[in-house]
Amino acid sequence: MSMSFNPKDYETVESRIKKFYDLHPDGRIVTQNDTALEDRQVATWIVKASIFLSAGDQAEDLPKATGYAFEVDGQGMANKTAALENAETSAIGRALANMGLSGNKRASREEMEKVNRNQEDFLEQASKLKTVDELRRLYIQAKNSGANESDLKEIARLADEQSSTSKPKRNSGGVSSGTSKGSN
Repeated sequence: MSMSFNPKDYETVESRIKKFYDLHPDGRIVTQNDTALEDRQVATWIVKASIFLSAGDQAEDLPKATGYAFEVDGQGMANKTAALENAETSAIGRALANMGLSGNKRASREEMEKVNRNQEDFLEQASKLKTVDELRRLYIQAKNSGANESDLKEIARLADEQSSTSKPKRNSGGVSSGTSKGSN
């Protein structure tokens, strides 16, 4: 289920950064990895970006704006190797939008590409997974990424289907199908 959007309608984070430094040559953009152990257990990175208008503001810890973002390892091609870096870029874009540097749309081009990527990838990934544990991990990633309800239900259905095909079959009535020692 792909969401369609025109990338040209959205500003890049790079262009927001350029605008910021044009307006505030002494400005500072500071990022911080806020990822907790629990986040890493579900393959997630969380980054905070703080925007300071001057070195003095940074020294006083007075950010003009902040922004948070997260990415999940392996979602989309770029996140196979650079999920943390993508989270940092998104956090910067959100912080700059929070201080009013967002052009005609609040979301950045990168954020819209992430939404589009996430909607497309979950079901494709789920169709390739072979175990219930893999599907459960994907479900957690999808839920944490804000996947739509129909995608989550489909992943859960695939996990249930996989679970029912991997359970050992039991004989009815509790009778063992093997032979017992000592019987003729």
